[in-house]
Amino acid sequence: MKFSFYTLGCKVNQYETQAMEQLLVSRGHTIGAFQEECDGYVVNTCSVTATADKKSRAILRRCRREHPEATLAVCGCYAQHAREALKKLGVDVLGGSGGRAEFVEMLITAAAARVPQEKLDEAMRRREFEVLPAGGLEARTRAMLKVQDGCVNFCAYCIIPYTRGPVRSAPLAVAVEQALDLRRRGYREIVVTGIEIASWGVDLPGKPGLSVLVAAICRAAPDMRVRLGSLEPRIVTEGFCRELQALPNLCPQFHLSLQSGCDSVLARMKRKYDTARYLESVRLLRRYFPGCAITTDMIVAFPGETEAEFQESLQFIRRCGFADMHIFPYSRRPGTPADKMPGQLGNAEKERRSREAIAVGEEMRRTYLTSLEGTVQPVLFEETQNGYAVGHAPNYMKVYVPAGNHHNEIRSVAIGKPYQDGVLGTLL
Repeated sequence: MKFSFYTLGCKVNQYETQAMEQLLVSRGHTIGAFQEECDGYVVNTCSVTATADKKSRAILRRCRREHPEATLAVCGCYAQHAREALKKLGVDVLGGSGGRAEFVEMLITAAAARVPQEKLDEAMRRREFEVLPAGGLEARTRAMLKVQDGCVNFCAYCIIPYTRGPVRSAPLAVAVEQALDLRRRGYREIVVTGIEIASWGVDLPGKPGLSVLVAAICRAAPDMRVRLGSLEPRIVTEGFCRELQALPNLCPQFHLSLQSGCDSVLARMKRKYDTARYLESVRLLRRYFPGCAITTDMIVAFPGETEAEFQESLQFIRRCGFADMHIFPYSRRPGTPADKMPGQLGNAEKERRSREAIAVGEEMRRTYLTSLEGTVQPVLFEETQNGYAVGHAPNYMKVYVPAGNHHNEIRSVAIGKPYQDGVLGTLL
């Protein structure tokens, strides 16, 4: 049978979709594009915002309308907490955010026997990390390596701890073996990912820290780039930076989750740091990794955020000088403390603040890109677009080089001026 996937949300979802594709192929099935005629369609949902929920529902409705005879399956974080809403859409297979191998079995059964399948566990009772195959089916240059699942931070705005459950870590030996397998299969870069990778190891014997895992992966595959996923700022200490500085194949790009640059808003969000601690992390990274790219996320228009608090946030992000930012307007999530907070702001105000924050972020991004003009960067080429070979430098700067097919090659490139969402370069 032929199956196809539509994936929303984070790198963990992308990783898990690729794993499910591999499991299906290992059972003798094929993977098609979502717009093709298939026996089954899977929507792997996200629930980080209300917009993500809405998009998931729209895709499911469209798929049911366009493929009424096919098996329609849904999994992911939205499915984990919106069971009844999704059943009303007529899905044939309903799973949650865990048990990917079991979900694949349910999918095969439903498609073959035309028997609906449903299984949702209680996320908060999960204790084991599910080991899944890493890497995709297509010819790729960069592979994600999921090393952790779950989160116990319980930020006031976030539903994910309730949909993913407590922290579960991949055993060190398993993560290293998967990294070695990716190396054998020709990948040139690994992205270490998870729901909250800074918590890796807290549930393992001896409670090893993330730096232990990263060092083991870097040293097991010294000819591969290793890139870190999103980091909780408090993990960045002098010792952490010193240990990572010794790893020559670690990419100097660090995504430090911020959410707000105002201490009073951070407190209402129930974030576990203030701006002083965050700025310390930024300064440590720049001291140990000169020229590194520091990127972040920011939520604007959180409940009760005054104009003065918003402007304070903008002033703080300018102090940080981010290489890139993702700006999100606050999205209400039923079941979270922030949903019931006073001072909920309207859409027009959310949009205005988003535009203003995006403009500041874009100004900093261009400043960072311009600062690299004239440098030479090793670029891993991944694809061609409109006559350009396109790839990424270690700092995740997107680089466009005229003509040529250099797929999966790392080439030295002289960096030029900003161009589209990256920079122009010249092969050396």
